[in-house]
Amino acid sequence: MSCRSWKHIIINYSNTKDYFEDVTPLLSLQLGGSTMDGIAKNFSLYINLLISALPGSMDDEANIDGLGNKIILMAETEEQQLALLANASLLAEELLPRAAMKLSSINQSSMDDLRKRGPDKQNRVPELREWKRKLQRMVDRLRDSFCRQHALELIFTDEGDTHLSAEMYISMDNTVEEPEWVPSPIFQELYAKLNRMAGVAADMFVGRERFATLLMMRLTETVILWLSEDQAFWEEIEQGPKPLGPLGLQQFYLDMQFVIIFGQGRFLSRHVHQVILDIIDRAMGAFSATGMNPDSQKA
Repeated sequence: MSCRSWKHIIINYSNTKDYFEDVTPLLSLQLGGSTMDGIAKNFSLYINLLISALPGSMDDEANIDGLGNKIILMAETEEQQLALLANASLLAEELLPRAAMKLSSINQSSMDDLRKRGPDKQNRVPELREWKRKLQRMVDRLRDSFCRQHALELIFTDEGDTHLSAEMYISMDNTVEEPEWVPSPIFQELYAKLNRMAGVAADMFVGRERFATLLMMRLTETVILWLSEDQAFWEEIEQGPKPLGPLGLQQFYLDMQFVIIFGQGRFLSRHVHQVILDIIDRAMGAFSATGMNPDSQKA
């Protein structure tokens, strides 16, 4: 598969067969390195193509190497986007390692005496293990692009406004009526999105459920880390002209507890659980600075 052949690829969301069949001719190509290095280089180009098929990625990933003038069929639906991840993970975890072992075996038999193959095979085990990690890191790039895209869809409107701002909590204490104590819409939508995607992934990632679980956890992490690291959000909470009031604190606490409850065991890693506890403490600290007791405001 030459670099030239990548310039007119249309991505198929549900079929890895075409790419896998293209691996075999690598044996006869001059790739400037080992067969496994050649496969890895082509797989990196494949991952770049899949990233470019995610909506919005052509702007964010405009400088991806090796794209050239390619025809990209965009993955518009969540199901299509999950299929990209399913294809990439299947290639990285099963099909490409199997192909590499087969091609390596063919190369070895043509160059060495059969009696030397046993020790050489043992020596190549660490190399193969590191190569598989390299492929997985490439898949992680696609996963992270997918999660970033969906996090941005949750956080921002089409007009560039935000669904997750300090004002939505601070303004609650400016109302006369008692609010309805339900999770904020953005976290309800996160919950719905995760459950919807998990249902689709259950059919696509058969035998690779761990990858699907880590994907859902990564999406939750992307949203929570955005909140944790949003400097404008915390500047307004901690230093803004209007302090965070008791109703706003209670809503924030409710939202964070909602994520903890629906995420435990399915969508939430221990690391992100701790991040949520830390930002709850930070919000309580901002409230305490007003002279009030935050513990009296917990739902």
